[in-house]
Amino acid sequence: MTENIMIPPHWRKNIYLFLTGQFLSGITSMIVQYSIIWYLTKATGSATILSFATLVGMIPMVLLSPFVGPFVDRLNKKTILIVTDVIVAIFALILAVSGTLADEFPLWLVFVSLFMRAVAQTFQMPIIQSILPTMVPEEELTKVNGQLGMVQSANFIIAPALGAFLFTIMPMNLLIMLDVLGAFLGVGLLIFVTIPRIVSEGEKIHLLEDTKFGLKKLMENKGLWYITIIGAVFMLIFMPAASLYPLMTMNYFGGTVGQAGLVEVIYAVGMLAGGAVIGVFGNWKDRMKPIFFAYFVIGLTIGASGLLPGTNRGFMLFIILNAIAGFATPYFNTLLMTMIQQSYEPKYLGRVLGVLNSLMSITGPVGLIMAGPLADNIGVEKMFLIAGIGTLLCGILNYLIPAARNYDKELQKRLKKRHNKEEIAEENLLGRIDE
Repeated sequence: MTENIMIPPHWRKNIYLFLTGQFLSGITSMIVQYSIIWYLTKATGSATILSFATLVGMIPMVLLSPFVGPFVDRLNKKTILIVTDVIVAIFALILAVSGTLADEFPLWLVFVSLFMRAVAQTFQMPIIQSILPTMVPEEELTKVNGQLGMVQSANFIIAPALGAFLFTIMPMNLLIMLDVLGAFLGVGLLIFVTIPRIVSEGEKIHLLEDTKFGLKKLMENKGLWYITIIGAVFMLIFMPAASLYPLMTMNYFGGTVGQAGLVEVIYAVGMLAGGAVIGVFGNWKDRMKPIFFAYFVIGLTIGASGLLPGTNRGFMLFIILNAIAGFATPYFNTLLMTMIQQSYEPKYLGRVLGVLNSLMSITGPVGLIMAGPLADNIGVEKMFLIAGIGTLLCGILNYLIPAARNYDKELQKRLKKRHNKEEIAEENLLGRIDE
């Protein structure tokens, strides 16, 4: 990253205001998301329906992400964030009104609502990922990514518990209206956030050329390219199990909606603890080592979950294993994203992230298409065992490829060289001024 960006002088206040808005809009959105999944679980009890709901939520990321990048790089980022929040609120309102007028929510409208939420997230994700390097100093980037991870983890902790409670005492149509409240709060705070402009903002968009350019920039970076491809394989193996968490709790262990929410909360508590460690001690010399740690821990814990008996004792062990898996998760997500942000100039970052997000997501729907019927036939617990073994194999493969294993070491060398050049240039400039 060599483009000079003017970091706001009040950057700490600015970023915390942004994180607060993300927390408030995120928590209401997630409460609604969980409630919809629990509604489908309770109404149908079908692994196929749950897998299809997750599939609908992933399709926009796969199909649209490569073409979102040019818009992220060229259009006003704050405007896109506001518009997408408003669109989600409008569809939530439509779903709530439909549920008020009818005895049941039409499944097709539930899926349309999930689809539109996913479209909004497809735009919002690369925007949030790409603006952080322009809002905070580079040396603080890993820690701030960790703090963003903590905000997201806090949402995961509060939303399932609060959502499960509200699901039992509130009509579903009123619960969905929380999305409208969240959009109002998020947009209200975002208005006061400063997001620096980048040099590519306002340029003409060439959709196909820009998308090809993003893919070319990613492929040129061999180590990151290999990490991305292995990440896509990981998604193929892991997403089927991830979509079946409510069914694992409620069908295999014979639990309740509240217990399904508890599992999500425990996983998120682990994520919050892991994110806190990164947020405080986030300056590793080689960030690939914690990523390998994450592959190993997630693989073991998720795989072991598939071997548990469907008893109360088995459920308690399931909770413990998910707390450990949750702790390891931020080391993969947060550290990898920081490396990506430091690997490209801000004016290119949106296009690269659009392609990368698509590649990391594209295999998920393939796995989900098979997940429902397969889980209905072999048992949902076997899907967790398969996911655990596959995760371990992905971690081993990542380690065996030198360009992937040594990626952060090489990146740190490039960043150090760049800093040295910048310091020399600054000293020469000061010397000329003194003359």
